[in-house]
Amino acid sequence: MEVIDPFIFRLSIFVLAIFVGYYVVWSVTPALHTPLMSVTNAISSVIIVGALLAVGVDLIAAGDSGWIAKAFGVIAVILASVNIFGGFLVTQRMLAMYRKKEKK
Repeated sequence: MEVIDPFIFRLSIFVLAIFVGYYVVWSVTPALHTPLMSVTNAISSVIIVGALLAVGVDLIAAGDSGWIAKAFGVIAVILASVNIFGGFLVTQRMLAMYRKKEKK
């Protein structure tokens, strides 16, 4: 019996996830786009938690490679924060389009 290489196994799962994600996102109706954006913002907030953990890493690793984790953590916090803030602005503007306009 031949064992599948773990790298090939994980790579095939990643490729399948790309195809599934592509078809799921492009088949979403415009009415569901705003809730989908909100879920994406929630995912970005989970990324922030991981990035904050990376920023808080002590120099435990052998050598001076701990600063690399901190640098990537800071970059991830900045990018995810911009993504969350921008996503909520876009979602707010899209929801404002569906509100009834007041008569003067």
